[in-house]
Amino acid sequence: MLYLCLKFIHVLSSTILFGTGIGTACVMLYGHKTKNINFIAGVTRYVVFADWIFTAPSAVVQLVTGLWMVYLAGYSFASFWIWGSIVGYAIAAFCWFPVVYLQIKMRDFAIQADESNAKLPQQYYRYFNYWFCLGWPAFISLIIVFYLMTNKPF
Repeated sequence: MLYLCLKFIHVLSSTILFGTGIGTACVMLYGHKTKNINFIAGVTRYVVFADWIFTAPSAVVQLVTGLWMVYLAGYSFASFWIWGSIVGYAIAAFCWFPVVYLQIKMRDFAIQADESNAKLPQQYYRYFNYWFCLGWPAFISLIIVFYLMTNKPF
């Protein structure tokens, strides 16, 4: 019964993690493309908030429940699909940490520009490009993790 409960929590938290990631990425990209500083300031506030409220907790829950289920099911931690999942998860995490920093800085730039009725600084655009580039390896690695977890190849 514990395993099934953990599995439900794991699947639910993976949905929140992936859904929030895709949702905030789309909203952030849309906000950026509008070039409306007031709108960008609002969007970046939302994205930073959503990452702290949804992404961070679900990422922790994913790790804990995943490792706990591996232990309970008696899978070998040496299995390819487990190591591949851990590596993919680590890649996503190592991309996410700088992304959070970049989002906070972009939010601050946008709020400051909005409040002072100024243009966004060049650093905002540089940070946006870094943010965009870091999103791809995180997204692809999580797709691979989903594949490995659902198919459990060798």
